Amino acid sequence: MASALTTTPPNTAALLPRHGLRRLTTRLLLVAALAGFGAITWLVGWRQGLLWLIGLGYGVLLAAAAFGFTTGWRVWITRRDPKGLWAQFVGIAVAMLLSVPLLATHPELQGADGPLSVSLLLGAFVFGAAMQVADGCGSGTLYKAGLGHPVSLAVLPAFVFGSFLGAAQLPAWLALGALPPVDLVHMLGAPLTLLVQLGALALLAAALWWFRGTQPSRWRGATVWWAAVGLGLLATANLLVAGQPWGIVYGLGLWGAKAVQALGVDLSHNAFWGLPAQQAQLHATVLADNTSVTDLGLLFGALLAASWTGKAAPAVHLPARQWLASIAAGLLLGYSSRLAFGCNVGAYFSGIATGSLHGWVWFACAFGGSLLGVNVRHRLGMAD
Repeated sequence: MASALTTTPPNTAALLPRHGLRRLTTRLLLVAALAGFGAITWLVGWRQGLLWLIGLGYGVLLAAAAFGFTTGWRVWITRRDPKGLWAQFVGIAVAMLLSVPLLATHPELQGADGPLSVSLLLGAFVFGAAMQVADGCGSGTLYKAGLGHPVSLAVLPAFVFGSFLGAAQLPAWLALGALPPVDLVHMLGAPLTLLVQLGALALLAAALWWFRGTQPSRWRGATVWWAAVGLGLLATANLLVAGQPWGIVYGLGLWGAKAVQALGVDLSHNAFWGLPAQQAQLHATVLADNTSVTDLGLLFGALLAASWTGKAAPAVHLPARQWLASIAAGLLLGYSSRLAFGCNVGAYFSGIATGSLHGWVWFACAFGGSLLGVNVRHRLGMAD
């Protein structure tokens, strides 16, 4: 028996306490997640409690599968690796197949409709460029912050303030010119909307396959596909529970507005934050806002995934110019996303999934911006 004990490799023995601590931490986080559900349900209501659980699901799936909208676009641009974009298309298609019929038959549900405006074109392009420099869109910044990534933790406050500021100035941008939203579900009907949009996604997927590179994909195995399907199902649940699609940016802007208001700034005369609906949100608990609850759940879900998988972000050592560029990009992310009526989630994913034409326009403009952003990223010496 003694000889058997002495043959245990020292490194294995050293890992045992660490694994036990990780399991304990994961269990404690699970208890905290359930306690969060109970507390939110008690304080605000069942709907917000369910949205907290949906947000947890977003965070777990995004973090566990490293499901990155930003990275998926970047590796296609630099390596012609299509798997990340394909997974996004799968998630959008799953959400679309379920959401479009629901929207057609339940008028109380609201799609992610955005006007076709000058601000949309400019905001989406700037967002696409900035997200490559910051290495994250709205959901990417949140889940990486939940993982403890230092860059995302620095970018998030800038994103929050930028979103507040962009919303505050949105009416002035809309005055430059805007057409009404185009809702394909009501214009074409559910069957034709599904046919047209699924066909467009299929053609894009085929083009990505045709021009694909020969390097191994960044994503191995089936995890990213399961995550895509899961995100599509959760997005549909979000629509049913909240009455609106999955979004990210409004919640972040509301956090910024609440912080500014707490500093003594009167927002009641602002063209956006002074509107009755926004004033009601500013004077209510943050848990009453649908987007805020799912954002908070996403953050906590990513933390839970980090503990569960043991993949918390390591420390990073970047030169000062890369830190400054990332934070500046975070500010632009928040500002431009409000001009463009959403980020990769609220405009691209949810926009297309619920039949809003502005989602396709956002995708085209933001992808063009990403071409520039990847070039800027390389000039700054940032890794892919």
